[in-house]
Amino acid sequence: MRKFTIFAAALAATTMISGPAQAADKVDATEIVLPAPAEDTGQVVFFRPAGMGGAVACSIHENDQKISSLGGGRYFVLETTPGRHEYTVKTESKDSLALEVESGERQWVACKIKMGIIVGRPDIRPATEDEFRSAKKFAMVDDDDMNAELGAMTSAAVQARLNGGAAVEAEVEAEAAAE
Repeated sequence: MRKFTIFAAALAATTMISGPAQAADKVDATEIVLPAPAEDTGQVVFFRPAGMGGAVACSIHENDQKISSLGGGRYFVLETTPGRHEYTVKTESKDSLALEVESGERQWVACKIKMGIIVGRPDIRPATEDEFRSAKKFAMVDDDDMNAELGAMTSAAVQARLNGGAAVEAEVEAEAAAE
């Protein structure tokens, strides 16, 4: 019992330290504007509403390569090739989701952490834009936790696309790579 009490106290302290900093950059989900998919690509918006399992991230992988991790109240946009894709999440158990992505299409995927024996069990499933918009607030995943090589769009790439299209986006990505 003592080990559990110490673990719970440490977990609560971690949550209190990280909680306010993350809340500051969250915006109402109805105000989030996403760019259209680039030509010959589709998009998958991964999101995780705030809630249970806050200390455990939904780490999204494809072909054993990490794309990004979702903390509570976070989202990211993945731009990917049309076709079949299988995304996995794993903690003490593994869950996977196969999607058929079409060119010009946007799909929504929710990840939650459910009660587990030791850590928590991830649950990844198809969702809707309404589910995303009805969640209170979201913040985009931090740029340093996104694998842009696999198509995860950094905040700079999203902003560039919204401000001027793919040419500006490529310029911003090139500048970021040079730094």
